[in-house]
Amino acid sequence: MPYVQYLLPGSVVMSIFMMVMIGGGIIFIDDKARGLHEGYLVTPISKFELIAGFNVSGTIKAVIAGMFLIIIGSVIAGIPNPFEPLRLVRLFIVVVVTSFALISLMFLLMVRVTDPLLPRAVFGILNTVLYFPSGAVYPQQGFPGWMQVIAVLDPFTYAVHAFKSLLLKNTGFAAISYDLTFLLVFSVVAMTAATSLFKRTL
Repeated sequence: MPYVQYLLPGSVVMSIFMMVMIGGGIIFIDDKARGLHEGYLVTPISKFELIAGFNVSGTIKAVIAGMFLIIIGSVIAGIPNPFEPLRLVRLFIVVVVTSFALISLMFLLMVRVTDPLLPRAVFGILNTVLYFPSGAVYPQQGFPGWMQVIAVLDPFTYAVHAFKSLLLKNTGFAAISYDLTFLLVFSVVAMTAATSLFKRTL
């Protein structure tokens, strides 16, 4: 297949991740730096509801970015039948699940951070560690063993595989059921861990 088509799934995940980095836990860190967090910390909402609100807000932004790139990228890359309704529905579900999984990860990483400069320093390293082992640029079969171990634990891997299956092969949910299951379980674990680590204190 044309390499531009092979790159499209990874580019979609990257666009989602860029919005996640902007709209994830970093918003809470910026709010703390400005003192805005005092307003919602005194409300009676629970820690879980607060984190879920941040995550859902960031997920909506990431879904918009992901679907926009899927539609535009499919046309540019020459994906066959890019506007098939059933395929778009499947893609939308994968975008939502991927967005929520990645933003849950970002909030978990940022839940105890107070310095607003630290996330900016971490994002470049995190981007490299997650993106390249996922198979977005090169097939994982050619990776060294240590990188394949990273790929097994990398949520990018399962998101990229799901998008490859839907965009390049036009498969159904049966082919990506394991990917969706991993991303959903990953979201639950990350949300649970972030909730337990979150402090409702100034």
